[in-house]
Amino acid sequence: MRVLLVEDAQDLADATQARFRQSGIACDLAATVADARDYLSVQRYDAVILDINLPDGTGTELLRDMRTQGHSAPVMMLTAQFSVDDKLSAFSLGADDYLVKPFDHRELEARLHVLRRREAPDRSGEITLGALAFNPTAGTASVGGQRLDLTRREFSLLGTLLRGREQVFSKERLIEDLYAFDDADVGVNAIELYVARLRKKLAGSGVAIRTLRGLGYRLDHE
Repeated sequence: MRVLLVEDAQDLADATQARFRQSGIACDLAATVADARDYLSVQRYDAVILDINLPDGTGTELLRDMRTQGHSAPVMMLTAQFSVDDKLSAFSLGADDYLVKPFDHRELEARLHVLRRREAPDRSGEITLGALAFNPTAGTASVGGQRLDLTRREFSLLGTLLRGREQVFSKERLIEDLYAFDDADVGVNAIELYVARLRKKLAGSGVAIRTLRGLGYRLDHE
């Protein structure tokens, strides 16, 4: 999952990014409305976390423009305000959720997974395919009841392939899902390495990662 965090409070932004890194969520940070517009113009996001009060404008203004321009990514609003009118205004502009500061980062992450499930045909928490069970909220994957020992990148890669099963993912697309802009430069060799490791760990699950030469990867149920 790749998200855009629009937040000017540096301590909160740092803590949120640290939490997301631990969970394998790629997170780009924009401290202003202008920066957020720049990110949105070049990158697709699975979700946007949007503070209301920003140095050069408001998150609600950005939200309105996003929806007008056709950006359909789920948006979670962050604010220290607790007015019902504020909530109704944000929802009327196209917000999908609303979280009041201060908040527990575990709740933020859980809500992000819920927002993403709303976009998927299968809206249950756990995804099963063959003997493989994948739970993004709990952060677990297992084969035949035996938990898989996955790194955070492997877990994120598996989640992307599972949610888009039957789709073909290019290496470049997978890099977009797994890495934020401020990560160190990453080449396609990193994706090849994660795919090779994940293939070994999925042995016996009835699920396989197929390579389509010149196109990318697809998750198949054997």
